[in-house]
Amino acid sequence: MDLRFGDSKPTDEERAAVDALLGPPESSWEGADRSDADLRWARGGREARDRRDQLLPALHALNDRVGWISEGALDYVCRRLTVPPAEAYGVATFYAMFSVRPRPATVLHVCTDLACTAAGASELCAAVEARLGPESGVKVERSPCLGLCEQAPACLAIRAGESARPALEDEAVQAEGGSGGAAPGDGKGKGRRGRNTLHATAVCAPATPARAIAAATAPESAPAEPAPETAVPQTGTPALTLLHRIGTVDPTSLDDYRAHGGYTALRRAFALGPAAVIREVTDAGLVGRGGAAFPTGRKWQATAAQPDHPHYLVCNADESEPGTFKDRVLMEGDPYALVEAMTIAAYATGAHRGYLYLRGEYPRALARLTHAIEQARTRGLLGDDVLGQGYAFDIEIRRGAGAYICGEETALFNSIEGHRGEPRSKPPFPVEKGLFGKPTVENNVETLVNVLPILTMGAEAYAAIGTPTSTGPKLFCVSGSVARPGVYELPFGATLGELLALAGVRDNLRAVLLGGAAGGFVRPDELDIPLTFEGTREAGTTLGSGVVMAFDDTVPLPRLLLRIAEFFRDESCGQCVPCRVGTVRQEEALHRITDRTGAAAADDIALLREVGRAMRDASICGLGQTAWNAVESAIDRLGAYE
Repeated sequence: MDLRFGDSKPTDEERAAVDALLGPPESSWEGADRSDADLRWARGGREARDRRDQLLPALHALNDRVGWISEGALDYVCRRLTVPPAEAYGVATFYAMFSVRPRPATVLHVCTDLACTAAGASELCAAVEARLGPESGVKVERSPCLGLCEQAPACLAIRAGESARPALEDEAVQAEGGSGGAAPGDGKGKGRRGRNTLHATAVCAPATPARAIAAATAPESAPAEPAPETAVPQTGTPALTLLHRIGTVDPTSLDDYRAHGGYTALRRAFALGPAAVIREVTDAGLVGRGGAAFPTGRKWQATAAQPDHPHYLVCNADESEPGTFKDRVLMEGDPYALVEAMTIAAYATGAHRGYLYLRGEYPRALARLTHAIEQARTRGLLGDDVLGQGYAFDIEIRRGAGAYICGEETALFNSIEGHRGEPRSKPPFPVEKGLFGKPTVENNVETLVNVLPILTMGAEAYAAIGTPTSTGPKLFCVSGSVARPGVYELPFGATLGELLALAGVRDNLRAVLLGGAAGGFVRPDELDIPLTFEGTREAGTTLGSGVVMAFDDTVPLPRLLLRIAEFFRDESCGQCVPCRVGTVRQEEALHRITDRTGAAAADDIALLREVGRAMRDASICGLGQTAWNAVESAIDRLGAYE
């Protein structure tokens, strides 16, 4: 028997939010007033089921307008999309940014993850909560990483409702609506007829209690996040390949982008043809920059060769790994580069529809990309006839809502399709049956942006950068105990010590975390590790997505490990037993031994090893398989509990 919501009814405001996205209901079966025709036949069922992928945007519409999702509102969404209430409830409760219980219209998300914890996030939370009582109308929530590690501690204020509508030009407050950036068209994006009511957001980083409270109580006048170029200490270096436009080009201007080499790569792609583009990417040796390091050319070729159509392109912009913020910097500082790169990838693989799955915690990136996509569409760089070449391609932005697991490609597909963001079993692989059961190529932001220099400089010149097995430049996210945190671009093969020297590592270095929460710690005497996939693997650690977090001896290591365990417990989707149970057992054991060392902790350390092996061997996806990595490395390499 399915879940029922009883006699709960949506309010007029909730109906308006959903109808702005889906259009008005056409029959009483969807929630309109009953007519004589509705007594004779049912209408809209098949069309509504084909719009199941609008479930997540509909939940965003409600959350943006009201601040939470009531039973009546969820029931109305279920009627509009013919989604079983139990399934819709499961989706609504899956994401951290949604609430199915009443809460104030303003929520202040305070990051308590690794970099922010080391920068005093706990004290910030305590101070803000002490000064913002229940009468303030603000709910303070401890949040996982907000992707602002170079400006820690950080917070994000979100105010729901039409009264929160800000001026569109205000960089401090981003206005978003609908699923963002989508245009009416055929395929799965069809049926969206309007945008959501606007809501206000304010990013506050680095945050103080006064700035955080100002952001929460008046997002429309809160201090803006610093300009994105402050996250790139190398700004102005002409030799940069991926970051050379950031800080020198207006990210809102398409003309400025084209004046600095923009769309040269797409024109060359059209001159070469799809097969030759894939060959260039393959010869360049480009591999995925999200951590798996799978050859990009092979993935593109496998997708392009599939006879089943349509093909889809998905850009994974849901970087949620603690310590990672490189994709945010690229999207905020050079949004047209991502639009161009997605167009090239789609052309090479035979896709005519692209989805950009963007973190819900990135309001500035959403505003910049929405504007870039609209400008590209207006100027003939997206749409039915890209650059007059007879090739049709368009991009739709889909906002995530706070789920680390949706960084896994198949979980991301499920999220777009309107299901819980749980990983799928493989095979079949996405190149055969991915989004909507069709061949799909999925790449992250950094991987796609690397395609531009491959086409402009040529595969041979690109492959000459880096090492023979790890070619090209790599972006590294450096944060923690360094003087100049931010995104650094170096060729593969540079050492960890060289990178930390650029960032200005502080005295009394205690440990360096490579790869984020899913990575591993190294000691201060191991800074000669080459920053390549094979080099870090030989050193017994991982490069991951390029996270480098330095910690000096003022950071309590046991508390840091406990925060990593809490993160994985919270972010486990719960689908498989090894991860669902193992992450809880790991956190429990670390709680017990946080204040103990030596023999008193030996039994729990043995338990941790047993649980860690089970998670690594039997979990269905990378979350459970890597949840023990950082803790294991801290015990073995750093002697964390000796």
